[in-house]
Amino acid sequence: MLQTILFAPLLGALIAGLFGRSIGERMAMVIPTALLFLAAFLSWIVFFTYTSHDGDVVPLMRWIDSGTMSVDWSIRVDTLTCVMLVVVTTVSSVVHLYSMGYMEEDPAKARFFSYLSLFTFAMLMLVTSDNLLQMFFGWEGVGVASYLLIGFWHHKQSANAAAMKAFIVNRVGDFGFALGIFGLFFMVDSIAFDDVFNAAPALAETTIHFIGMEMNAAELLAFLLFVGAMGKSAQFLLHTWLPDAMEGPTPVSALIHAATMVTAGVFLVCRMSPLMEFAPQTLMIITYVGATTAFFAATIGLVQNDIKRVIAYSTCSQLGYMFVAAGVGAYEAAMFHLFTHAFFKALLFLGAGSVIHAMHHEQDMRHYGGLKDKIPKTFWMMMIGTLAITGLGVPLLYIGEIPLGFAGYQSKDAVIESAFAGGGFSYAFVMLILAAAMTAFYSWRLIFMTFFGETRADAHTYDHAHESPNVMMIPLYILAAGAVIAGMAFYGGFFGHHEDHFWHGAIFSGAENTVVHDAHNVAKWVKVAPFIAMLIGTGLAVSMYYKSAKLWMKLGFGVLAFIVLAFAKQWEAGLAIGAALAFFCYVVPFGMNETLARQQQPLYQFLLNKWYFDEIYDFIFVRPAMWIGKFFWKRGDGNVIDGFLNGLAMSVVPFFTGMLGRAQSGFVFHYAFAMIMGVAALVTWYAVVGG
Repeated sequence: MLQTILFAPLLGALIAGLFGRSIGERMAMVIPTALLFLAAFLSWIVFFTYTSHDGDVVPLMRWIDSGTMSVDWSIRVDTLTCVMLVVVTTVSSVVHLYSMGYMEEDPAKARFFSYLSLFTFAMLMLVTSDNLLQMFFGWEGVGVASYLLIGFWHHKQSANAAAMKAFIVNRVGDFGFALGIFGLFFMVDSIAFDDVFNAAPALAETTIHFIGMEMNAAELLAFLLFVGAMGKSAQFLLHTWLPDAMEGPTPVSALIHAATMVTAGVFLVCRMSPLMEFAPQTLMIITYVGATTAFFAATIGLVQNDIKRVIAYSTCSQLGYMFVAAGVGAYEAAMFHLFTHAFFKALLFLGAGSVIHAMHHEQDMRHYGGLKDKIPKTFWMMMIGTLAITGLGVPLLYIGEIPLGFAGYQSKDAVIESAFAGGGFSYAFVMLILAAAMTAFYSWRLIFMTFFGETRADAHTYDHAHESPNVMMIPLYILAAGAVIAGMAFYGGFFGHHEDHFWHGAIFSGAENTVVHDAHNVAKWVKVAPFIAMLIGTGLAVSMYYKSAKLWMKLGFGVLAFIVLAFAKQWEAGLAIGAALAFFCYVVPFGMNETLARQQQPLYQFLLNKWYFDEIYDFIFVRPAMWIGKFFWKRGDGNVIDGFLNGLAMSVVPFFTGMLGRAQSGFVFHYAFAMIMGVAALVTWYAVVGG
């Protein structure tokens, strides 16, 4: 069964890629899609039936045997693997199905489906690996496949540039990952996970010489692995490739940036948690980087106008949440949010694709508006995704131990509560709360600009806007179901009071790690805080972008405030919510987005230009690299190499060949004279030097 899950996508990629023309475009789409649904079905069976607490290894073949390095190609099966199998195959299968409609008019459909299936195979290689080399093979495989998919429309220069950017930026992170693998083999003499985990306590007591400094081995090696995770998961400083990757077709965005490749970094940190726990300084760095990313990406999402870029920065922000959870030791919360995020973020991306399809590939939200009645099914699917990502739920209301709400409510709140349990009222906690408010703002801003108000599209495009076909809508229904119930259905296993039984043997669950236990017992105001942030962000979005909603906004927020007050049983929380809602409902004027943009032009431009990271990197890295390249090209290659060789070939050689050519006259007396001169020279030489 596991072998079928792993190799079904590879088989689909080979069939579509090698025999696409022979079997026809239709079958080149149907066969890979059917194989992916088979893999997804088997993955869910494995997920629900796996009972081992110690993990299993299924060897496939001997891979490398060189010196002391002996590496098998094996499938590592534990609950962490099972979760990732479900995430990867489920999202990939619905993306394949969706692509059958979205790419219907593309002439290279077979190639596209081959790339999709190849990407899925590489991702499955990554999540089923039993050693770091096999993981690195899958890691680089998804990098190659993402390069092919992002630049799939290679007739567009922007797509080619985005593919190159993603590939190069990820190589920076992968260099750190490779150094970490080399260092672990140097210290442990093995790169098998079990050997590395068993050696972690010894590494924590060992120093290693690196770039002229003595460093703790566990800290250094854990940090180098995290650098790889930063690149793949687009964390702060190595994030610049993610928004540009939106140049690929929308199904690519859903597959790569919603649930699979960008979550590989989170998976890596959780997989290496037995080593990470012996590197507290690295965990602190992970926490700070994750919190900064969550805040930073959310600020940029506030002002973006491309519908896919808004969701891309949302992905970047949510990945920051996951890293914060991993950084404070709540790996369960990180994986829980990874799991639920796969459903609602893929739903939002594919919903955005349905909007783009309806609007004839227009992606600028400033040219949308009034689409609620034109594409009602897409509207309600995106509403479900928005309610999930903003974290709508009923605070402090439980069914048993399960909080009542959409999927993002359980998982995102679990991360925030873990951040508080791990560090109190800390930088990470504050950044996550602020990011939660901004998430609600830009998510509802997207909904209001796209579906409500008067249309801003040209008349022809708007009149011909239509709902997507069923082959594109069915994936949305599947993902919407997950966005609604995945959090409540799996809360107990992933993050409940008995989560150790689920994760045993898959992630670090030592007795000294009490963050998850403490997260269940944080103060009520901590549990209510994300909900307050969500209401504030929603209130701001409504006030700025939906001018006709004043009455129902007051009534709706009033009801929510009453519910929170009733269940919180804390007047402080109720008063805080009431004050915030009163301010945003009655003080903040409607339609003030243009006014704010004009009044705060420097801040608006700062956020619109993504904190100027592209410009800074262009100035620091790209331009010097281009200058050095041109210098070696013009001066080194042109003047020195070409100049020397061309000068030798075109000046010196012709001079001597010309002289020799003139000597070849064809007259016998000339040759006799040359011979006499040669004999005279030899006699003179011997006479002078004494023979």
